Amino acid sequence: MINRVVLVGRLTRDVDLRYTSSGAAVGTFSMAVNRQFTNANGDREADFINCVIWRKSAENFANFTKKGSLVGVEGRLQTRNYENQQGQRVYVTEVVVDNFSLLESRTTTEHRQGEGSSASTNQNFGGQQNTGSQQTGFTNPQQTGNAPVADNKPADPFANNGQAIDISDDDLPF
Repeated sequence: MINRVVLVGRLTRDVDLRYTSSGAAVGTFSMAVNRQFTNANGDREADFINCVIWRKSAENFANFTKKGSLVGVEGRLQTRNYENQQGQRVYVTEVVVDNFSLLESRTTTEHRQGEGSSASTNQNFGGQQNTGSQQTGFTNPQQTGNAPVADNKPADPFANNGQAIDISDDDLPF
């Protein structure tokens, strides 16, 4: 039998990190995962999926993520049930996370949190906004003197004002 789940989405709240009586860490969280299609109004809907993560992975996940963080998780789907205080049977379906990946840098998460923007109103890839002030690893064309490019595209790091770049065989590592 195969029971594998792979999700990419944003945390809807901070991870709730607790410890069992035996000292094992357990983190619970919920992820908002966009659907691949739009509804009749042209809006993209999201599914909110409950997840649980255990032990050292739970501690690391709680330390390095917060509400709105873009993460990828891999695990298995689990269904359990219990009887609540009113005597009713409650069924819970959740993803038990085996592995996770942080899909954006901490500075990007903090920058987005500082702007107060939410993932539901931001439709850009990865929830990132191209504001021009965001650090992309490329320099601004106005600072380098390169040919101007559109504001939403990074400057070409290999451009040299249209002049040839002088590289000798001694500069190459092979």
